[in-house]
Parts: sequence; structure tokens; C-alpha cells
Amino acid sequence: MAAGKRTGRNGALMFLDLDNFKPLNDTYGHETGDQVLFDAAQHFSACVRAIDTVTRFGGDEFVVLIFDLAGDYSDSKRQAAEIAEKIRLSMSQPYSLDVAHGTAFGTEVAHISTASIGVALFKGDELSVDEVLHRADTAMYQAKVNGRNMVKFHAVKRGAGKMTD
Repeated sequence: MAAGKRTGRNGALMFLDLDNFKPLNDTYGHETGDQVLFDAAQHFSACVRAIDTVTRFGGDEFVVLIFDLAGDYSDSKRQAAEIAEKIRLSMSQPYSLDVAHGTAFGTEVAHISTASIGVALFKGDELSVDEVLHRADTAMYQAKVNGRNMVKFHAVKRGAGKMTD
């Protein structure tokens, strides 16, 4: 936020939740679930630049922080949308899981994971960190409510906050 204030450029905070993770974790065990979390983090990291940040927030939730987007709101929203869509599509690639629990123990299972992604744009310190995170989380919840495996934006513009696609 300090860099954005100094440069006049926008940033984006993405809140990502793996769709239907709990049933997979319950069916195949925590070791297999951990493998999915690790693979998801690898997918997310491959979609962003080295200056950006990918972190696990807790459970099956991740936060991606994108720095140094355009100074113009519309351009930065377009850039963030491209990155979010790249992340969403990367998750749709099937990969193999080594099953560590249940009747399929010791076998390899093909798995496709999807992610619901909420995005909040910000510039400088106009909003608190908690408010930006709350807005991204709210947008992610809307992605889940509207069918999962999609990107939703919570527009963060001076004095306004509305949900957009």
C-alpha cells in the first residue's frame, strides 16, 4: 500500500478458496488434501510475477497480492482480471493424486480442482488492510454463491464499493 501511494499505481488482493475441498480431504485423507494444497500453491505461484505474493491464508484459502498494476483504475482492473483468469484456468488442468486413505489407499486418482476467486483493487492507503481483505473475501463468497469456479470483483474506488463481474 505504501508503494502504491508513492507511485500512484494500483494493487489487487485476491482471495481464493478451493471449491469442494472438504469432501476430497474427508474421502482421501489429510495427506492427499495437503498434496492438493501444495499443488494449488504451485499453480497460483506460476501465474504471478516474482514481485507478487502468494500465501495460504488458512484451510483451503489463499491470498494473492499483486503489486504495481496500472495507475488507471480500468486498466488495473483489466490486468487483475487477466491474472485471476489465468489462475482459475491453471487450476482446471487435471493432475494425479496419491491416495493416502480409505478404500483407494495407495492408488493414483486423477483430480481437477477449481477455485472461487474474489478480487479487490486498492490504491495507496485509502482503505485499511482489513477493509481490502474483507472486500476480496466478500467477492470470493459471491463467486461461490454464484456457482463456484469463477472470478468476482469488489470494486474499490474512492468512496464506492460495489460488486462487479
